[in-house]
Amino acid sequence: FDLKGMRRFYMVENHSVGFIRAWHLHLEESKYVMALSGTAILALLHVEDPDNLPVDPEIHRYVLTSSDPAVLWIPPGYAHGAKTLSPDTKLIFFSDASLAESQKDDFRFDAFQWDPWSVVPR
Repeated sequence: FDLKGMRRFYMVENHSVGFIRAWHLHLEESKYVMALSGTAILALLHVEDPDNLPVDPEIHRYVLTSSDPAVLWIPPGYAHGAKTLSPDTKLIFFSDASLAESQKDDFRFDAFQWDPWSVVPR
């Protein structure tokens, strides 16, 4: 994890447990994300063309939690989203694009376009 090249950061905090913020795609921007507090499911999937979405893509799921800190890289071309699992969840994102650059490279899809959000008991 190297902050070199990162140009901005921002925090995301949802209003309720179980809230889903998805799907968000940048074709050029990359990000790092980490849980500052609480726990969330993060999901990523590769999208080559935002006008021709994959029907059954390989979805990568990660659980980020402040009790076991880790940083997740979101490469360019990966749609991503998060589901809050605890009431105090705060995620911090680091981006290699300015806000203006990010807004020009911004694609959004319905939260249930793909559905990796179920918590599966073990």
